[in-house]
Amino acid sequence: MLKEALLWEEFTGKSVRCQLCMRKCNIDDGNIGWCQTRLNKDGKLYALTYGKVAVLSVSSIEKKPMFNFFPGTLWLSLGSLGCNFQCHGCQSWEVSHCDVKKGLSNTSYLSPEMAVRKAKKNGCKGIAFTYNEPTMWFEYVLDVFKLAKQEGISTCFVTNGYMSPKALDMLAPYLDGFCLDVKGAFMESYTRIADVSDINIVFSNGSDAKRKFAIHVEIVTNVIPGYNSNEKEMKEIAAWIFAELGKDTPWHLTRFFPYGGLKDVAPTPINQLENLRNMALREGLLYVYISNVSGHEAANTYCQNCKKALIKRKEYDVVESKLKEGHCAHCNAIICGRFAFNG
Repeated sequence: MLKEALLWEEFTGKSVRCQLCMRKCNIDDGNIGWCQTRLNKDGKLYALTYGKVAVLSVSSIEKKPMFNFFPGTLWLSLGSLGCNFQCHGCQSWEVSHCDVKKGLSNTSYLSPEMAVRKAKKNGCKGIAFTYNEPTMWFEYVLDVFKLAKQEGISTCFVTNGYMSPKALDMLAPYLDGFCLDVKGAFMESYTRIADVSDINIVFSNGSDAKRKFAIHVEIVTNVIPGYNSNEKEMKEIAAWIFAELGKDTPWHLTRFFPYGGLKDVAPTPINQLENLRNMALREGLLYVYISNVSGHEAANTYCQNCKKALIKRKEYDVVESKLKEGHCAHCNAIICGRFAFNG
């Protein structure tokens, strides 16, 4: 099913310029864009993956990862094909880096109405777009989110943040949660990790999501030894979160495991993640998590006032909660985030 794309303009002749992400591809008639999900057909731009689902699951919101955002709730999680990054250690390369035209035969069509019905049938709090970069099937995401909000279903967008400001403007009215993957603080790191050099948009989109649109934002950084793992770089990210997003913004430090083009890089040492977490706490951040380390205590949510564990997790599942309507059950301090009691 070809769906005429949003966010493009005529360029020269039958060429068009895509305005969806910051690559802003010029696409000649009959060709596709860098991400492989946009086709120029007779001078019009079409989305190739509208409604084409490659991965579907019902899972906890913690797996995004989002820990201060309706913790313990189930979400319908959807993924398609394609990405506007080329991360060498991508854990979902089968869908993100595949030949999109060939891969379409392995997808199933799910209309926006069917997606919302499936979320309600499975008792899901919301619908999350994840696995591949959700900006790549923007038109479908927007249609699903509009319908979801009409039905009282929450929404979440797990992203590399490289969409155009106009794309974020269009999504924002229907968006509750924004999980932003920050791969480093410097252009050199982004170039080595993801073949991207213009990174300012990632940070400005994160800031706009939180400050301009009041969306709940959480940051995730996959700490890759020798690429972005030095304390100087991590301290820059912590300082940005504190200054631009606020000290109450959760930051997830995830353990890297060898994969794809980075299969010769060793897993992140756990003590390095712990040292970086301690640094971030010293920088003033309230909620700093360690992910991808089974059973680690830093996967729990702690009260910033009395320091007691409020939400205990095991393998991304909530096993105990001491939250009382957004307050610590021990000292009554306000715990920042969005919780199920307030919808």
